[in-house]
Amino acid sequence: MKVLLTAPYENEKALRELEGLFDEVIYRSWKPHGRAYNPTELKALLDETEANALISEHDEITADVLRANPHLKFVGICRGTPSNIDLAVATELGIPVFHTPARNAQAVAEMFIANVIAIMRNTLPAIDWLKGKNWGEGAHTSYLQFKGNELAGKKVGMVGFGAVGQYIARILSSFPAEILYYDPYYEDNNPEYKKVALEELFSVCDVVGIHLPVTTETKGMIDKKYLSLLKKDAIFVNTARATVVNREDLLDLLETERIRGAVLDVFYQEPPDELDYKMIHHKNVLATPHIAGATHEVEDHHAFIMNNNLREFFHEGNKTIKQLVNKTVLEKQTSN
Repeated sequence: MKVLLTAPYENEKALRELEGLFDEVIYRSWKPHGRAYNPTELKALLDETEANALISEHDEITADVLRANPHLKFVGICRGTPSNIDLAVATELGIPVFHTPARNAQAVAEMFIANVIAIMRNTLPAIDWLKGKNWGEGAHTSYLQFKGNELAGKKVGMVGFGAVGQYIARILSSFPAEILYYDPYYEDNNPEYKKVALEELFSVCDVVGIHLPVTTETKGMIDKKYLSLLKKDAIFVNTARATVVNREDLLDLLETERIRGAVLDVFYQEPPDELDYKMIHHKNVLATPHIAGATHEVEDHHAFIMNNNLREFFHEGNKTIKQLVNKTVLEKQTSN
């Protein structure tokens, strides 16, 4: 099998490992290109290389790309959510699609905790104060003005308790912090984690984190019905997807100072629009440009996860692996 690899595989060990799994691997990472490949470029690459399999990260794998390459033996998407491929068409054509869930869970968990602490300890205004040369003779001015809170002993609520939420929970257990979670599709067997209704989570937690994918069920799900339940000193965090939260309701909450603040890494429009920038510039918001999952190590993680997927499926015959996104292709292959 000849594999076109456009996802970053800068870990030499992972690349050699992948090459050992297939007849040929043609490495054309999108990174030197400066952006993900568009459909026209991707079709040209597949045609030029005569590849019959593809491992991608952000490239636009549209219906047109797939229909032009129905011979593909598989497509690997090095992302937690394979949102850049037309999954319905891939399934129709009988092309298995694999993804790499949890590739950035550690990265997101670390940034979640770091930025929550930054708000709780008043780190950013203290830095601005220091850079503004406000330190006078009164040595205790900053000590009193920027005295914050510890994360230890606080209630932290996870809306969605997948890989990211669980990584955060494990790290916070050593602070320690009390973990509550809402997830109708998951039950954790750790007795230290408490599964609660969404209303209770928003009402009692000091920190509420959103860890939801965008689906028809979750889009706009977190609105004033739940946001209005937050405590006045609560911190709201969204490092998942912006559109699962009603941004008008969140902005109203911030502008009326009914919560302590928010940590935001995702926005309705990227680049942000005027309404997004109102939140970004708010004095009680710590905003970052969708970088919670951006570490060099994430690329190592996705490479080894993908290699393991492909080894299990093609070499060990494990057709039940959870990283196979469109499991119905197996029925199609059997019927053929």
